[in-house]
Amino acid sequence: MYAGTFDPLTNGHLWMIERGADMFDKLIVAVGVNPDKRCMFSPQDRLAMLHESVEHIPNVLTGTFTNKYLIDYVHEAGAVYILRGIRCESDYEYERVMRNVNGDLDPGVTTVFLMPPRDIAEVSSSMVKGLIGPDGWESIVEKYVPKQIFSRLKEAHNGRTH
Repeated sequence: MYAGTFDPLTNGHLWMIERGADMFDKLIVAVGVNPDKRCMFSPQDRLAMLHESVEHIPNVLTGTFTNKYLIDYVHEAGAVYILRGIRCESDYEYERVMRNVNGDLDPGVTTVFLMPPRDIAEVSSSMVKGLIGPDGWESIVEKYVPKQIFSRLKEAHNGRTH
Protein backbone atom coordinates (compact mmCIF):
# COMPACT_ATOMS: atom_id res chain seq x y z
CA MET A 1 0.00 0.00 0.00
CA TYR A 2 1.33 3.40 -0.98
CA ALA A 3 -0.94 6.23 0.12
CA GLY A 4 -0.86 9.98 -0.09
CA THR A 5 -2.90 13.05 -0.84
CA PHE A 6 -1.38 13.28 -4.34
CA ASP A 7 -2.50 16.89 -4.78
CA PRO A 8 -0.99 16.85 -7.36
CA LEU A 9 0.84 13.62 -8.17
CA THR A 10 4.53 14.38 -8.83
CA ASN A 11 7.38 12.61 -10.58
CA GLY A 12 8.60 11.69 -7.10
CA HIS A 13 5.33 9.90 -6.39
CA LEU A 14 5.50 8.17 -9.76
CA TRP A 15 9.06 7.03 -9.02
CA MET A 16 7.85 5.54 -5.72
CA ILE A 17 4.97 3.77 -7.46
CA GLU A 18 7.20 2.32 -10.17
CA ARG A 19 9.76 1.07 -7.61
CA GLY A 20 6.98 -0.33 -5.41
CA ALA A 21 5.47 -2.14 -8.40
CA ASP A 22 8.90 -3.69 -9.04
CA MET A 23 9.17 -4.83 -5.42
CA PHE A 24 5.71 -6.28 -4.85
CA ASP A 25 3.37 -8.59 -6.78
CA LYS A 26 0.59 -6.05 -6.34
CA LEU A 27 0.72 -2.42 -5.19
CA ILE A 28 -2.36 -0.51 -4.11
CA VAL A 29 -1.91 3.23 -4.48
CA ALA A 30 -4.54 5.10 -2.52
CA VAL A 31 -5.61 8.72 -2.43
CA GLY A 32 -6.11 9.63 1.20
CA VAL A 33 -8.83 12.20 1.79
CA ASN A 34 -8.52 14.36 4.87
CA PRO A 35 -11.60 16.60 5.12
CA ASP A 36 -9.58 19.17 7.11
CA LYS A 37 -6.93 19.55 4.39
CA ARG A 38 -7.46 22.12 1.65
CA CYS A 39 -6.64 20.62 -1.73
CA MET A 40 -6.34 22.02 -5.25
CA PHE A 41 -8.21 19.05 -6.78
CA SER A 42 -11.23 17.08 -5.61
CA PRO A 43 -10.70 13.51 -4.38
CA GLN A 44 -12.36 12.22 -7.57
CA ASP A 45 -10.02 14.29 -9.76
CA ARG A 46 -6.95 13.16 -7.82
CA LEU A 47 -8.00 9.53 -8.14
CA ALA A 48 -8.65 9.94 -11.88
CA MET A 49 -5.26 11.62 -12.41
CA LEU A 50 -3.54 8.91 -10.37
CA HIS A 51 -5.26 6.18 -12.37
CA GLU A 52 -4.27 7.82 -15.69
CA SER A 53 -0.67 8.15 -14.54
CA VAL A 54 -0.27 4.50 -13.50
CA GLU A 55 -2.40 2.66 -16.05
CA HIS A 56 0.81 1.53 -17.81
CA ILE A 57 1.83 -0.45 -14.71
CA PRO A 58 -0.19 -3.70 -14.72
CA ASN A 59 0.22 -4.67 -11.06
CA VAL A 60 -0.88 -1.30 -9.64
CA LEU A 61 -4.41 -0.81 -8.36
CA THR A 62 -5.80 2.55 -7.29
CA GLY A 63 -8.25 3.41 -4.55
CA THR A 64 -9.29 6.06 -2.10
CA PHE A 65 -10.10 6.32 1.58
CA THR A 66 -11.70 9.09 3.57
CA ASN A 67 -11.34 10.13 7.19
CA LYS A 68 -9.76 6.91 8.42
CA TYR A 69 -6.38 5.77 9.54
CA LEU A 70 -4.12 4.32 6.87
CA ILE A 71 -3.64 1.17 8.92
CA ASP A 72 -7.41 0.55 8.82
CA TYR A 73 -7.43 0.92 5.03
CA VAL A 74 -4.43 -1.42 4.84
CA HIS A 75 -6.43 -4.03 6.78
CA GLU A 76 -9.49 -3.61 4.55
CA ALA A 77 -7.33 -4.08 1.44
CA GLY A 78 -5.53 -7.11 2.87
CA ALA A 79 -2.11 -5.48 2.48
CA VAL A 80 0.84 -6.36 4.71
CA TYR A 81 3.31 -3.65 3.64
CA ILE A 82 3.12 0.13 3.71
CA LEU A 83 5.43 1.88 1.26
CA ARG A 84 6.69 5.34 2.25
CA GLY A 85 9.18 7.77 0.76
CA ILE A 86 11.83 9.68 2.65
CA ARG A 87 13.26 12.78 0.98
CA CYS A 88 14.87 14.52 3.95
CA GLU A 89 15.43 14.41 7.71
CA SER A 90 12.00 15.85 8.55
CA ASP A 91 10.34 13.16 6.40
CA TYR A 92 12.36 10.54 8.27
CA GLU A 93 11.29 11.82 11.68
CA TYR A 94 7.61 11.95 10.69
CA GLU A 95 7.67 8.56 8.95
CA ARG A 96 9.56 6.93 11.83
CA VAL A 97 6.86 8.01 14.27
CA MET A 98 4.07 6.86 11.93
CA ARG A 99 5.82 3.52 11.43
CA ASN A 100 5.97 3.05 15.19
CA VAL A 101 2.30 3.98 15.67
CA ASN A 102 1.25 1.64 12.86
CA GLY A 103 3.48 -1.07 14.36
CA ASP A 104 1.72 -0.62 17.71
CA LEU A 105 -1.67 -0.93 16.01
CA ASP A 106 -0.63 -3.96 13.94
CA PRO A 107 2.81 -5.54 14.33
CA GLY A 108 2.05 -7.71 11.27
CA VAL A 109 2.22 -4.74 8.89
CA THR A 110 5.73 -3.80 7.79
CA THR A 111 6.67 -0.30 6.63
CA VAL A 112 9.18 -0.13 3.79
CA PHE A 113 11.07 3.12 3.20
CA LEU A 114 12.53 4.23 -0.11
CA MET A 115 14.68 7.26 -0.86
CA PRO A 116 14.21 8.86 -4.27
CA PRO A 117 17.20 9.79 -6.42
CA ARG A 118 18.76 13.19 -5.94
CA ASP A 119 17.20 14.76 -9.05
CA ILE A 120 13.66 14.35 -7.66
CA ALA A 121 14.38 14.23 -3.93
CA GLU A 122 13.16 17.78 -3.34
CA VAL A 123 9.96 17.46 -5.36
CA SER A 124 6.74 17.70 -3.36
CA SER A 125 3.13 18.51 -4.14
CA SER A 126 3.36 21.64 -2.00
CA MET A 127 6.43 22.82 -3.89
CA VAL A 128 4.71 22.24 -7.24
CA LYS A 129 1.60 24.16 -6.15
CA GLY A 130 3.80 26.98 -4.89
CA LEU A 131 5.47 27.35 -8.29
CA ILE A 132 2.22 27.79 -10.23
CA GLY A 133 1.23 31.31 -11.25
CA PRO A 134 4.14 33.61 -12.07
CA ASP A 135 5.05 34.19 -15.72
CA GLY A 136 6.89 31.19 -17.08
CA TRP A 137 5.69 28.77 -14.40
CA GLU A 138 4.82 26.16 -17.01
CA SER A 139 8.43 25.50 -18.09
CA ILE A 140 9.43 24.97 -14.46
CA VAL A 141 6.49 22.88 -13.22
CA GLU A 142 6.50 20.65 -16.31
CA LYS A 143 9.77 19.07 -15.09
CA TYR A 144 8.25 17.93 -11.81
CA VAL A 145 4.99 16.20 -12.77
CA PRO A 146 3.81 13.53 -15.23
CA LYS A 147 2.44 14.85 -18.55
CA GLN A 148 -1.17 14.04 -17.67
CA ILE A 149 -0.87 15.96 -14.43
CA PHE A 150 0.77 18.95 -16.11
CA SER A 151 -2.17 19.26 -18.50
CA ARG A 152 -4.59 19.23 -15.57
CA LEU A 153 -2.55 21.85 -13.71
CA LYS A 154 -2.64 24.15 -16.74
CA GLU A 155 -6.42 23.66 -17.09
CA ALA A 156 -6.96 24.34 -13.39
CA HIS A 157 -4.77 27.46 -13.48
CA ASN A 158 -6.40 28.81 -16.66
CA GLY A 159 -9.83 28.23 -15.11
CA ARG A 160 -8.86 30.34 -12.12
CA THR A 161 -7.35 33.22 -14.05
CA HIS A 162 -10.21 33.88 -16.53
